[in-house]
Amino acid sequence: MPSLIHPDFSAVQQQAQQQREDLAAAHRLAVWHDLTEGIYNHLTARVPGFTDRFYVPPFGLHWSEVRASQLLTIDFAGRILEGEGILQRSAYCIHAPVHAAHPKHAVVLHTHMAYTSALVRLQDQRLQALGQTEALLIDQIAYDDQYEGLARDWSEGERVAAALGEKTILFMANHGVLVTGSTVAEAYDRLYCLERYARVHLHALWTGLPTKTLTPEQVAKVQHQIRNTALHSKDTAGHKPASQLHFEALRRLLDKREPDYAS
Repeated sequence: MPSLIHPDFSAVQQQAQQQREDLAAAHRLAVWHDLTEGIYNHLTARVPGFTDRFYVPPFGLHWSEVRASQLLTIDFAGRILEGEGILQRSAYCIHAPVHAAHPKHAVVLHTHMAYTSALVRLQDQRLQALGQTEALLIDQIAYDDQYEGLARDWSEGERVAAALGEKTILFMANHGVLVTGSTVAEAYDRLYCLERYARVHLHALWTGLPTKTLTPEQVAKVQHQIRNTALHSKDTAGHKPASQLHFEALRRLLDKREPDYAS
């Protein structure tokens, strides 16, 4: 029996269409922002109203081609419940165990984006607190320091899920990165910002000049501010989070240039 968690089917259908459009948009935007490797890597999102299935594009589509209607619906047994096409084995073996182990990770984005992937190839892949942007993310990052080869079985996904835990970012040594969120907007904003932060971080290291590291007290202050102080000048009650505002702005640009993503 399907693991339906929402009794209102009409609301579920609306949420499902929104989720499909957001995930398709994320693929298109990842091409714009150079976060993709053509047909490789994978972005997934849990099907609204269910606990045991997620959306993923069929393998072989370039990310610039992905449309909402083309997304496959996959259950945790690896069966294609909706859609036509090929399910990439590593997409299932990485994403299904993460979705299954951590309900908070409704959206799971795995990429080999260049700057972050460069960091995970260093002997010490840990992000240093060199500036404000690093301080914003540093407490969200988990580290998998053991490379185990290609993700071709469920046990590797379980190992990845355990390494991630309740964090929202996993640095995968000698491999790439996994970024999660409760919504596509939250996860994509986090992915986008991480790659930009990694680029600045590496440029600072590449100068060869001494770096100025933030103190633990400075990092703690930044993290306290981001969690406990208002982003807006007025009361923020009822306002959308910055990640949602950012993603909506990106979708408006996409609506003008590539509106077929939502079809």
